[in-house]
Amino acid sequence: MASLTSRPIRLRRNRDNRHIRELTRAVRLHREQFIQPLFVVEGLAEREAVPGLRDVYRDTPSSLLRQIEWDLERGISKFLLFGVPRHKMEPTRDLGVSHAFTSARIADIRSRFGDAVWLAADVCLCSYTTHGHCGILTDGRDHLDNDVTVAALAQAALQFAHAGADCVAPSDMQDGRVGAIRAGLDGAGFERRAIMSYTAKFHSAFYGPFRLAADSAPDRAYPLKDRATYQIDPGRPDDALLAAQRDAAEGADILMVKPGLPYLDVLARLSAAIPLPWAVYQTSGEQAGIDVLAAQNLADPVRAQLETWTAFVRAGAQMIISYAARRAPLYLDQQVGQQ
Repeated sequence: MASLTSRPIRLRRNRDNRHIRELTRAVRLHREQFIQPLFVVEGLAEREAVPGLRDVYRDTPSSLLRQIEWDLERGISKFLLFGVPRHKMEPTRDLGVSHAFTSARIADIRSRFGDAVWLAADVCLCSYTTHGHCGILTDGRDHLDNDVTVAALAQAALQFAHAGADCVAPSDMQDGRVGAIRAGLDGAGFERRAIMSYTAKFHSAFYGPFRLAADSAPDRAYPLKDRATYQIDPGRPDDALLAAQRDAAEGADILMVKPGLPYLDVLARLSAAIPLPWAVYQTSGEQAGIDVLAAQNLADPVRAQLETWTAFVRAGAQMIISYAARRAPLYLDQQVGQQ
């Protein structure tokens, strides 16, 4: 009898037809792991398409509820909400930001849909400020005041929890904000509210369509020109590990890597090191790339989307925030035909 070592290695038998490929697949996608971002804008007369993205809109309060109803009917029940107020301001140490508009939308969603939806609320100040940065500037307007910003973010998170958010998601990248938010929530009796921290958010070129949707691009007339002083430098992956360890210790329930595809190595490393649930955010720039390729008949949109999502899960993500999340049930149903 020939020894095992002398036999030819035939790996293709487990790829021979779709049935055995289904049986042997180690990474599986399911619709329950997808989170759909939503944008609601104060003062819009009617919803607007977001440039560069397919099936993504800047919604009015009424169209937002209709969109969620549409998504629920198709199997998507988890959402990340971004509120965009009509009036912007430059908050200071003594002059805070009103989150009344976004809080009212959270309350509307909770009243309309109850526990049929899981709703996370983004916690940041970039859409609320005249300068477009994620917090409160120092007097010289050349830096974010970390601790003053953290206090403002903790207040925003508390307002969103009062309104009915299941989860608050700080995306600002200030030091210590998870601990401050956790203390504020617990102190107000919201121990059951989750924190999903944008723990490894990189200073990336892949945020363009989002900044149009959220009206949040930094104003380059200010001395602080961009977000490089608070978002992680792409060349410093160890900062992502340190931030993840800190946020986990401060009470984060879910940790996130953003963007997705350019940072699969970071996601794989961090998810292996820290045993908390991991989210990955497929950014607007990543999504626009897929949508543009598909529109030019240069890529199959279903295969391209499924391939990127599979890569995220393979790297350790349990949940995927994607602008195409509302297409996931349809794409997953079509997956057999793509195999």
